[in-house]
Amino acid sequence: MEDFKHTPDEILANIKAQEAKEGRGRLKVFFGMAPGVGKTYAMLEAARADLEKGTDVLAGIVETHGREDTRALLEGMPVLPRKAISYRGVDLEEFDLEEALRRHPQLILVDELAHTNAPGSRHAKRFQDVEELLAHGIDVYTTLNVQHLESRADTVASITGATVRETVPDSILTNADYIQLVDLTPAQLLTRLKEGKVYMPDRARAAAENFFKESNLAALRELALRMTAEWVDHELNFIRRDSGRRDIWKNGTRLMVAVGPSPFSTRLVRWTRRMAYALNAPWIALSVETSVQLPPDARARLDKNLELARSLGAEVIVMPGNDVAEALLRVAHLHNVSQIVVGKPRELPLFGFLHCTTLVDKLIRECGQIDVYVVPAEEASAQPAWRTSRRSSVASGREWAAMLATMGGVTLLGLLLVPMLDYFAPAFFYLMAVVALAFFVRPMLVFLSALCGALLWDLLFIEPKYTMMIARTEDVMMCLSFFVIALTIGHLTSKLRDQERNERARVDRTSALFLFTRDVAAARNTEEMLDKAQEQIFRLMNSPVALIMPRGEPAYVRLRSYIGRYDANVKELGVADWCFKNRQCAGRFTQTLPGADGFYLPMVSGDRCLGVIGVMPGKDVLLSVADRNLLESMAAQLALSLERDELERLRSRTLVMEESEKLNRSLLDSVSHEFKTPLAVIEGVTERMARVCGDGESRRNETLQLCGEMGEAAHRLRWLVKNLLDVSRLESGNLQAKPDWCDWSDVVDGALQATKAARAGHPVDVRLPEDFPPFRADYTLMEQAVANLLLNACIHTPSGTRIAVQGSVDSVAGKIYLDVCDEGPGIAEEMKAHLFERFRSTRTGGCGLGLPIVKGFVEAQQGTVTLLPSDRGGHFRIAMPWNPHCEVPVD
Repeated sequence: MEDFKHTPDEILANIKAQEAKEGRGRLKVFFGMAPGVGKTYAMLEAARADLEKGTDVLAGIVETHGREDTRALLEGMPVLPRKAISYRGVDLEEFDLEEALRRHPQLILVDELAHTNAPGSRHAKRFQDVEELLAHGIDVYTTLNVQHLESRADTVASITGATVRETVPDSILTNADYIQLVDLTPAQLLTRLKEGKVYMPDRARAAAENFFKESNLAALRELALRMTAEWVDHELNFIRRDSGRRDIWKNGTRLMVAVGPSPFSTRLVRWTRRMAYALNAPWIALSVETSVQLPPDARARLDKNLELARSLGAEVIVMPGNDVAEALLRVAHLHNVSQIVVGKPRELPLFGFLHCTTLVDKLIRECGQIDVYVVPAEEASAQPAWRTSRRSSVASGREWAAMLATMGGVTLLGLLLVPMLDYFAPAFFYLMAVVALAFFVRPMLVFLSALCGALLWDLLFIEPKYTMMIARTEDVMMCLSFFVIALTIGHLTSKLRDQERNERARVDRTSALFLFTRDVAAARNTEEMLDKAQEQIFRLMNSPVALIMPRGEPAYVRLRSYIGRYDANVKELGVADWCFKNRQCAGRFTQTLPGADGFYLPMVSGDRCLGVIGVMPGKDVLLSVADRNLLESMAAQLALSLERDELERLRSRTLVMEESEKLNRSLLDSVSHEFKTPLAVIEGVTERMARVCGDGESRRNETLQLCGEMGEAAHRLRWLVKNLLDVSRLESGNLQAKPDWCDWSDVVDGALQATKAARAGHPVDVRLPEDFPPFRADYTLMEQAVANLLLNACIHTPSGTRIAVQGSVDSVAGKIYLDVCDEGPGIAEEMKAHLFERFRSTRTGGCGLGLPIVKGFVEAQQGTVTLLPSDRGGHFRIAMPWNPHCEVPVD
């Protein structure tokens, strides 16, 4: 079979998948068709097997339901105490997520994944607790029934007749690392039910008559088997792609579902999720934001439907526009959508005739190569479209008053002017009134005003007056023409107004994002950037805004200066802290810590969170999906700007350091060479003065003493200049070691001779083994390194302190050692970390160059120099590589 190489997109996807799993815990789901199949028992058996292997297992929360065999498996296993929560006077016990994170076991057991937590918990759902455990690198075993899957909830409800209240997103099961199907036949489960192994006897009888019917269990079993098979099929496809073998077709399918405020949209979203999962295709949830102002309950329902789509893995898009079909097709072409999912319209024949064409008809007519799936609503929840549209377009009392006042005023004007004008004149007045009303009222009132104008013109101005009869055929045609023209012009004017309103909303959002990006990019420093960003967000949201930035430890957050009265109490800062650590939205309008007063979203760039944006709208204010998307765009833009500013500061510091290093090297090189010649002259003159001085014994002795002190100072300056030159060589990279065979005895003798004057008053004990082997090194560099260690010991220890030089060999490690020890006061703990840094002298009398030179010289020859622990004084060790099997040349 032919093998293929991975495409760049596949390689990138694999890398991203591996990066997402790094540091994340493993999730194993024990999956079943219904309660009582033995999921908890199987989970505990697997956990006991892991416990016997030495795994750190913790029973986070396990529901035994009074079953003795299940409770027996918990014996001897560490159990996490439950957290007590008081809600409305009732004491509840819940899973203690905070204590579980503090304990941080290798594996934790969390039963009943679909459980809803008590109000006051960190998360609204238990599956969110599991997500946080996995994010902290903790493996999780959990249990789940098929009826609790979000995409299967409506199917289970239609099968069993029972509505499922507690659901989990399908992504939990999709992203699981392992799924173990716990399966029983319906007959076996019914037997367990009768034996009291599922519910107590009173509940068992009721369950057998309702949910636990054999037909229901067979259907649920099929759902569980199909779901498990789909998961296995996806895993197989991943393995095939990862191995580079392509035995199946390349799937390019992308789905899109139209989401609205209707309760039926929930079914559409779930249906699309199931289809997308079956086709292994990405999908989009699109909401078209028309000019119709939704009531608060409809807006909340729309946000809930979009949040459901987001939780199920959809890409949520909110598109302003008045023509839903045109917006759907435009987004479909922009995102290369191959299949569109819409709901089947349910209209009465009359309204279907008036509409002439429905959304489905227009989509099918203009879709081109795009497939259109029309999903019918359930009979129990289906409602005619005219009811939904009537509720969503109910006019306000002010609009009714405007229409009635306008039509009444035009009628009065016509009655006053008709004696002076022809009876056709009022028709033009009514036509202008309809056009004017179209700019302010809803389409339904435009239709009523056109109809009212035609009826009033006929009733009050066309002969015979004050009747609905029309005598002349021309007047009948004129009246009908007036109605059609008024209705058409009013409809076009209303549509133009809606388009203008939608364009204004789109321009406002685009302008807000443009101004935000411009102001943030033009900021001169971080503080100005944050102030401008905060101001722009405040103008957009018209609510108190806080930018919460990290300071010090990554887990610590503080509140910057903020606009408005932002209640930054401990609770709100705790929510912001969780948002910062987990890089997920939290607080109000979310399912994580929804009891907070503010909405918090992280500023994420790459794998870093640079801060948190907090917005605190009023109690009755809802955050729309469009506003949330705009806030997320602003947060991403601000994160990029903060990262750019941080990189710019780092670049500036790097340039300064580079320039400083260049100046440092130039200064060292220049000063060292300028000092070298005068010092040589001083030393020569001192020696000559000592030889020629001889007038008087006392004067001669005094002169000799002065010459000695002068010579010692010159020698010390020469040694300093030599160190500066050595540092300059190390910094410039011009140091080249010339290895040859060396003997430690020769190296130590040369170092002792070079430091003879400085060692006065410091006896040195040299203890080298007689069979000390030779090694390869640069003799000059090694001699200078040992000499610097001896000088360091002499300078930083009192007179009379003994210095020991000793050698050893480690044939196993292939190292040959030379230790230089002193019996001085030792080295302070805070200085040990900076001991080999330049100009970090440990005591008075040194400039901090000797040890860095030792380190540079030794490391240039693949050796190491370290400070070893010592009870007293300093103990330095030079370790050089040594090969015991290498033959040494003999002279």
